[in-house]
Amino acid sequence: MSAAPAEDQVRQWESEQAHLRQQLVEDDTEAWQQNPDFSGLQRVGGVDLSFIKGDDVNACAQLVVLSYPDMELLYEDSQMVTLTAPYIAGFLAFRETPYLLEALQRLKKNQPELLPQVVFVDGNGLFHYREFGLACHLGVLSGLPCVGVAKNLLQVQGVYKSEEHQSQIAALQKGGDSFPLTAASGKVLGKALRSSDKSVKPVYVSVGHKISLDTAVRLTHSCCRYRVPEPIRQAEKQCSFMHYVRLHSQQRAARIRQHVSTFPGSEEPTVAPENTFANTFQLQIHDSKKTTEVPDDAAKDLKTKKTKGQQVQKIRPCVCVRNRVNVCMH
Repeated sequence: MSAAPAEDQVRQWESEQAHLRQQLVEDDTEAWQQNPDFSGLQRVGGVDLSFIKGDDVNACAQLVVLSYPDMELLYEDSQMVTLTAPYIAGFLAFRETPYLLEALQRLKKNQPELLPQVVFVDGNGLFHYREFGLACHLGVLSGLPCVGVAKNLLQVQGVYKSEEHQSQIAALQKGGDSFPLTAASGKVLGKALRSSDKSVKPVYVSVGHKISLDTAVRLTHSCCRYRVPEPIRQAEKQCSFMHYVRLHSQQRAARIRQHVSTFPGSEEPTVAPENTFANTFQLQIHDSKKTTEVPDDAAKDLKTKKTKGQQVQKIRPCVCVRNRVNVCMH
């Protein structure tokens, strides 16, 4: 992209951001947010858009919905997408939001009873150059409460990886401890949160939409089994599997696609012929009763790389429940 078109694009996006920013709500708006234990909250969502290594155009857009507080998988939507908008620092939302919004819209249309009451976004919200990051953008356009959770510090508005910042991290003694991320203007844009006792490296939490910062931090901590909150962690895991399928050879990808697909509403198991993929692995998705079969070579790869973090059992013959896992390749 030449300099002039890039400048025109920046001006256009700045104008759109400013317009959407006026609709942003930085306070609690839901009844469950007022309760210390978040009673009334039953479904939490997580979204992630991750790229294939060495490719900044093809990506996996992932939405998961988990039960709260049990963190059991209720719904997932995986889609391989090709991004068309250019990458410009500070305007990531214009590249990624359309695909994440589409996933939420598909869920609302097909299974509205599973629509999440709050969405965790792998990225920043108010903690942003113009205080309107991906979590804010998605929240305003979807109308859903959103929380931005970033794994790395965005050095912006006077917040840097300084010695003081490192000292503040070292002072976090246990899971749930946090400190504010204060801009040069004096405004608190987010908080660094030690999400678990075992993780000394914090995550960076900021308001997305329709939630206060204190509530966002408490909710994030309550959803953490490890460093990253479970809705985002599960979305990332599903994307990892999608990337494996995408990068596989055409022959293997075709075999995987034959056994891993989505038929919405179908609960009937399909039994494959005994001689089809004689050695198969069963992937138990979390604690759900739903199971999915993948070919032996794919399961071995997942087991070796441990990208799924799921229990793998060798079984025979192959029984495939064709539900929930969506493999969509270009």
